[in-house]
Amino acid sequence: MDFFKRETQIDFMAHRVRAALITVGFIVLAVAVLFFRGLDFGLDFTGGTLVEVGYPQAVDLAEVRQTLESAGFDQAVVQTFGTARDVLIRLPSDVGAGDAVSNEILGVLRAAEPNAELRRVEFVGPQVGAELAEKGGLALLYALGGILIYVAFRFEYRFAIGAVAAVAHDVVITLGIYALIGMTFDLTVLAALLAVIGYSLNDTIVVFDRVRENFVRVRKGSSIELVNRSINQMLPRTLVTSLTTLLVLIALFVLGGELIRGFALALIIGVVVGTYSSIYVAGSAALALGVSREDLVPPVKEGEDLEEETP
Repeated sequence: MDFFKRETQIDFMAHRVRAALITVGFIVLAVAVLFFRGLDFGLDFTGGTLVEVGYPQAVDLAEVRQTLESAGFDQAVVQTFGTARDVLIRLPSDVGAGDAVSNEILGVLRAAEPNAELRRVEFVGPQVGAELAEKGGLALLYALGGILIYVAFRFEYRFAIGAVAAVAHDVVITLGIYALIGMTFDLTVLAALLAVIGYSLNDTIVVFDRVRENFVRVRKGSSIELVNRSINQMLPRTLVTSLTTLLVLIALFVLGGELIRGFALALIIGVVVGTYSSIYVAGSAALALGVSREDLVPPVKEGEDLEEETP
């Protein structure tokens, strides 16, 4: 625990070029996965019917799929929901809607297993799904634009670009991992992405605030040295916050059930990559754009004594 009580002396910025190459590599990989494989959008965005069926014992998904295909539901997507006894069936909107489809599906499944029980039915029209997808994408863009404006006024435009780069990095990597593992992307995951933006921005702003403070107070040292010092000063706080948040999110992922699992996973990924981006992406981007002491230090009045502090 002594690590969290003392200021470290890690030279993060010495590895910023290597970290930048790794970051670009992961972003390219994430974009490639998103382009070629794409996200598995839930009914919130695609529209269609979702039917949850409970069985008294574990069921073979292959048999359920075969039963539905033989009844004409060859487009049905069948998966377990929490346990092997709970089955989730998703159908596209062109198959049908609402109670008629759910009753027909339940009748087909009960012909094979009389004790099958209907748990839940949800329907979203294709027009509503497309509207939700559009508004969700706009929400992410508005959030990034608001961050750019806020940080530009609060600090300096180069810091604003660094903050947006860090947040965009977190969103793209999270989406890429979701596309890679094939988890359903629905409104709860979109809400988690917006929360990731807030979490990542909070960490970045804290680091930038300390950078500005050190630029004003410490009259010696290069920009790289002062950014390094600022990150080391905030590192214990960042790690404690991230670890305690992860403990809660892991508990939600393991014990929270299927409905909240996607939300918790998106936040877990976001916290991990957000901690990394607050250390490497944001500060490195600001340094690459040429931020310096002159951009943040107010002009010294004639006759004013300067307090010098060695880094």
